[in-house]
Amino acid sequence: MRNRNNRLICTSEYVSINGIDQFLYHLGTSFDNPVMLFLHGGPGSAESLFTGLFQDRWEEIYTVVHWDQRGAGKTLTKNPDKLPTIDLMLQDLFEVIQYLKKKYNKKKVVIFGHSWGSVLGSIFIRKHPEEAEYYIGAGQVIGMVENEQVAYNKLKEVIEQAGDKKSLKKLESVGEYPGSKIVFDKEFLRKCNIVHKLLGKYKLGMEMGIDIWIAMFKSPIFKFSDIIAFMKIFKANSKVHSFLGDFNLRRESKEYKVPVYYILGERDWQAPRVVAEDYFKDIKAPSKDIFIIPNAGHFLMMDQPDLVFDALSKISKKEKSRQYSNN
Repeated sequence: MRNRNNRLICTSEYVSINGIDQFLYHLGTSFDNPVMLFLHGGPGSAESLFTGLFQDRWEEIYTVVHWDQRGAGKTLTKNPDKLPTIDLMLQDLFEVIQYLKKKYNKKKVVIFGHSWGSVLGSIFIRKHPEEAEYYIGAGQVIGMVENEQVAYNKLKEVIEQAGDKKSLKKLESVGEYPGSKIVFDKEFLRKCNIVHKLLGKYKLGMEMGIDIWIAMFKSPIFKFSDIIAFMKIFKANSKVHSFLGDFNLRRESKEYKVPVYYILGERDWQAPRVVAEDYFKDIKAPSKDIFIIPNAGHFLMMDQPDLVFDALSKISKKEKSRQYSNN
């Protein structure tokens, strides 16, 4: 594997986790830095191929480890029949952290959750607060039904303001959306596809620009099997989608035992920034802070890499200071 930046730490490997070989990709500049475990989105959308777009400066302050989760990326390619449930993924996550703590001689790790990864991370830090130094949620998901309702309402407002009758007719053809509970069946997916295409048209949703695909092909760990894995993720993650459809952080206690930080894209309506901001106001944690990244959407790390790095630097400094004062 090519070590593009001549990093001290540059390793890709398969590790036996919870009975199957799972893929980890490590990048960093010092064994003394905190270890950050990056939980990717989806479910099933491994982001280990895109590190070149946003991560170079992160590696100066963290050893960043990408994990292709069960049902995603290289782990899915290696284990096409070992498919995820939420319970399996939480156990996988626990075992990955045990492996990283031993490998890097750390007592805890920093957990960074993006999109679906923010769901997995938020559940995990409630279940195992002793494993996390602190938690960072990016594109933080609060609840799927609320997220889709807020995104739909914003989209309708923008389309009406634009006087776009054709798009409004398309949107209204969806009918009630998303309903009181999300079930990932064919009918919901049909409606979801219409809504999210319109979100993309008005730059309110997820944008996969050409630069993202170029970065994927240039990645030192890219293989053509990664494309095949990406095409299989929806079917592979069907049981996790069932869980995700009913997910709602507001039903849980707002008290956290670990520091919590959110980094949100100002124009993110995929996981609406306004929903996460509203929820964040009421949480209680040993330390907390929120960073709104201007002119950034759901892929905020790729939209504004320098500003996201600035937020991470502030979080890192704040945590070092807090830990120093506690000792």
